[in-house]
Amino acid sequence: MFQIDNTLVSEDLISKNFVCNLTACKGACCVEGEAGAPLEEKETAMLDADFEEIKPFLSSKGIAAIEKQGKYINGKDGEFETPLVNNKECAYVVFNTNGTSQCGIENAHKAKKIDWKKPISCHLYPVRVKEYSEFHAVNYHEWHICESACNLGESLKIPIYQFVREALIRKFGKEWYAKLESAANQINP
Repeated sequence: MFQIDNTLVSEDLISKNFVCNLTACKGACCVEGEAGAPLEEKETAMLDADFEEIKPFLSSKGIAAIEKQGKYINGKDGEFETPLVNNKECAYVVFNTNGTSQCGIENAHKAKKIDWKKPISCHLYPVRVKEYSEFHAVNYHEWHICESACNLGESLKIPIYQFVREALIRKFGKEWYAKLESAANQINP
């Protein structure tokens, strides 16, 4: 671990490689697991404000789950998260013709209906941020369903922090990311 401002960053972000391989995994991270995508409180307000613009980009099953459970729920850990369809995929997921999951929120963004891409937790993945009162912990979340992403990242020699560059800048800012790049150059010259 090393520190950048008020964040503690795992060296895994620099030492491990990762590039999503949707051809292999079909977006399993949006379907697998025991909970929906973690949401920041400001993202719940964004879902409330933008839901009518997002709704046309969702599946009928997703809309039904949202109408039943809400645009977001309080998860088992007390944090906000997206609801699930039948305890499986995120309610905001849609599937393309080959079965690969896509984010309905991101599709609304691509269509210029909303001005945010998707929940930051999804944008950052496989990086997870845990917020504490004094600092944020920035860690790599290793999950067996992402083995193909690890293999592709290794073959392309792309470290995690470079793969999630846009999301890290969105979360922490350009200045913070520049400090991360500097730390990476010191750790792996």
